[in-house]
Formats: sequence, C-alpha cells, structure tokens
Amino acid sequence: MNEVIFGLRAIIEAIEAGTEIEKILLKKDMKSEIAKELFDAVKGKNIPVVRVPVEKIDRITRKNHQGAIAFISPITYARTTQIIPQLYEDAKSPFIVVLDGVTDVRNFGAIARTCECAGVDAIVISQTNSAPVNADAIKTSAGALLNIPVCREHNLEYIVNFLKESGLKIVAASEKALQNYTEASYTEPIAIIMGAEDTGISPEIMALCDEQVRIPILGNIQSLNVSVAAGILIYEAVKQRNN
Repeated sequence: MNEVIFGLRAIIEAIEAGTEIEKILLKKDMKSEIAKELFDAVKGKNIPVVRVPVEKIDRITRKNHQGAIAFISPITYARTTQIIPQLYEDAKSPFIVVLDGVTDVRNFGAIARTCECAGVDAIVISQTNSAPVNADAIKTSAGALLNIPVCREHNLEYIVNFLKESGLKIVAASEKALQNYTEASYTEPIAIIMGAEDTGISPEIMALCDEQVRIPILGNIQSLNVSVAAGILIYEAVKQRNN
C-alpha cells in the first residue's frame, strides 16, 4: 500500500509542501471550515477527493484520522501539455498511449511495462476511473511505472483533443471497428487509445478519434485482455515506426 497521511491539517500541509498525492478519502458528510481549506488546497492540483462513508476510512486505519486520509503517490505525475511540445522540440515524433477507464491495477501495470519496453513517450490516464499507481501496479510493471512519464489528467476529452490539435493521429482500439489493426498507419505522431474491457472507449473520446482498429478474434472468446491487446497494437506501431 502507498504511504498514508492521516488528518485534515496534515494532508493540507503535505499538499502545500508539494507532496504528490494519489488520492484523498474524505468522510461523506464533512462540511467543516478545515474541510473547505482542504478543497482550496487541492484546487488546480489534479488530486482526486473521494467522499466515502467513515467506515471505509476506519477499515484502513484506527488512528485519529479526523475523517480524512491521503495516499502519497510513489511517482510524480507529468503533464501532457508539457510533454508534447518538449518531444517536438527534441525533434521526436510523439508516441503516446491513452487509457480510458482501465481500472484493473495489474492490467495497468502490464500495459506500462509494454509501453516502457516499446519506447512509448508517455501514458495518459484520467484522474478518475483509472487504476491507481500503487505498489501492485509498480510490481506488475516490473518497475516501468518508475521509468515512464504518467500523465494523470482531470479532463481526458480535453487532453485527447489537445493531442489531436498538436498533430497526433488518434487511433482507437474497438471490437466494432471495420479496419484490421495492421491496415492502419502508425508512422506519424500518434496516440493509441485503449478502453476498459467491459465498456470500451467512452463515446465522447471515440468521437475525437481519427481511426478505429480491431484485432481479429478467431476463437470462441470474443475479446482479448486489454493489456494483451495494447501490446499487440503498440508493437505494430513499433514495427512500422522502425522500418
């Protein structure tokens, strides 16, 4: 488990000191002045604050938590809006992987491991509805999450639109796509988007995509594990970009 901070004042002080916070759990009905201070402290910092029953916090710790605990992130998150201009400045063709709703920690870790091995420039995730960067994710990634930029963004739709306006081709993996993944071009600046196994890519994100591709399924099971599917698409891009 990530290191935990207990108590509202301690959490506020940690945020003000620049500590990277993974997420904050706050008692559902808390409306005190110091709770307002907490929300002021997180404003503009991309730190999720989740309202939960106090029993959930009690299950994590019996210490005097004052209705709030924060999990310290083991990594420092990057910003997509800073990485893309820097890649162009370095004369690189950006290669980005965007995860929309991938909440399973082990899948996230496995995808990160593939991304790092394949030379992907950054992984973009949503502030909400995404797997956390925790000890399990880092272990599954074989440490890759400590070596590849991870951008946790408040508004994924805005960021995908930013990538598109920055000249990246947006390719979405979808079981419903008509085009085989090998028929698409990945040689230009590119962002590959993978969605959750159960719901896929959200309609809002899908509407921004330039192409949709599918991986042929020849057996009876109708879908691949998302980390396997990501690996297939990422290495098709590696093959094309290195030719």
